[in-house]
Amino acid sequence: MAPLEKKAGRAWPAPAAPRRRQRMESRNGVERSAYFARREAAKVLRSALQGDARRRAVGSIKSLVYSPSIRNKKATFALVCQTLKHLPLLKEVLAATNILSGKWKRQEELVYVIAYDVLFGQDIAMSGPVEKFLMLRKNELQSALAKLYVKEKVKSVENLLLKYQTPVSSKPRYVRVNTLKMDIESAMHELGKATTVMKDDLVPDMLVVPTRTDLHDHPLVMNGSVFLQGKASSMVAVALCPKPGWQVLDACAAPGNKTAHLAALMRGRGKIIACELNEERVKVLGTSITKSGAHNVDIIHGDFLNLDAKDPKFSKVRAILLDPSCSGSGISAERLDNLLPSYSQDDIDAANSQRVKKLAAFQRKALVHALSFPVVERVVYSTCSIHQTENEDVIKSVLPFAASLNFELATPFPQWPHRGIPVFEGSEHLLRTDPTEDMEGFFIALFVRKRVKKKIIRRQTREIYLPFGKTSAMWMRHHNKKKKKMDHA
Repeated sequence: MAPLEKKAGRAWPAPAAPRRRQRMESRNGVERSAYFARREAAKVLRSALQGDARRRAVGSIKSLVYSPSIRNKKATFALVCQTLKHLPLLKEVLAATNILSGKWKRQEELVYVIAYDVLFGQDIAMSGPVEKFLMLRKNELQSALAKLYVKEKVKSVENLLLKYQTPVSSKPRYVRVNTLKMDIESAMHELGKATTVMKDDLVPDMLVVPTRTDLHDHPLVMNGSVFLQGKASSMVAVALCPKPGWQVLDACAAPGNKTAHLAALMRGRGKIIACELNEERVKVLGTSITKSGAHNVDIIHGDFLNLDAKDPKFSKVRAILLDPSCSGSGISAERLDNLLPSYSQDDIDAANSQRVKKLAAFQRKALVHALSFPVVERVVYSTCSIHQTENEDVIKSVLPFAASLNFELATPFPQWPHRGIPVFEGSEHLLRTDPTEDMEGFFIALFVRKRVKKKIIRRQTREIYLPFGKTSAMWMRHHNKKKKKMDHA
């Protein structure tokens, strides 16, 4: 009942117009948000599907949604995921109704998104031309869907989806505390207000939160105090183990999570050179570094392979992290690749594809180059691939070259149960994470340069040993001259 308003000694109901206007404005806001979210979702969907068709993705679905150009990220992300999840059904229904013929083919992705909302989502904000067209044919769409139920002998859309999708296991979410800005106890306290938080038992400064916990908009994530980074990804920088004060090179640095992690492990001391070839990814790298609060990072926009290892500016590089471009086959679920049309866990030809072979050739070249830096002591090679071609085969091919420079394989995280595929002697030093058990398929190899003992020369005149240095060299020259004179005499 409306509140009473006193007027001329009597109580009158207050006008309801302001409340109606408020409801209308609220409704208009929701409809406007839905209208634009569909357009943003269609834009992301177009990029994802075109990249998938060419097998050259411009980025993961998450990175496309969380780019600065997308305003309503949460609604867009949900709409993209749900449209992709239902895409096989939508294609069959749209094909049966012949809707994607003619001019609507040019707006194919938007038709998919709106058709999802008409059949399975919210049919609100249907004021656009595509929305009006599909609403006119809503009965036709529903009839085609009902026929699909009969054809597949199912009674619900959930059962229908099971026939089209590869099941993907759920996993806990991981959060890496950026110790340049916050200690782990404070992070646990703040995050604990929103969800259950535990410390990881292996990776320092890593927290575990429940599956499906969404922290993208959390203040600690927004201000760079914590990073949403997977456990396996965080193991890479820890394996390199750079010391504070060192000069470190991150060879293929974007998007910058591992670079920021290196800076935290070095406590902001020393210097990190972050190299990235792609111009757009350089911008992403810069944003990540700024957000992390790391002040000891220099970004180079260029090709790592073109860096001159003998250049004086790299003469003090003691550790190199090489995480080169790879197939990404180990994180397809994290990237949401399982929602894309080309995805298949049983693709037996993937490991031998031309793309993977080309990637492996680049990876070998990059690893040889990393090992060539004159004073480097530690080199980590990592991929988010499950393919032996990109992992053990690359390491095996560079072992003779590495040995010639006194490098040997070391064992990162010796307590970790999953090691390399035994295709050569020493593969037990390599580390793998299992995509089924660990939910991510990463690979890590650590090269450490053996310390060469200084040459020892024994003086004939005295029974003592001196290290071969400037004084010993002078003595040796004098000794050789004296010996030649005695031989001629």
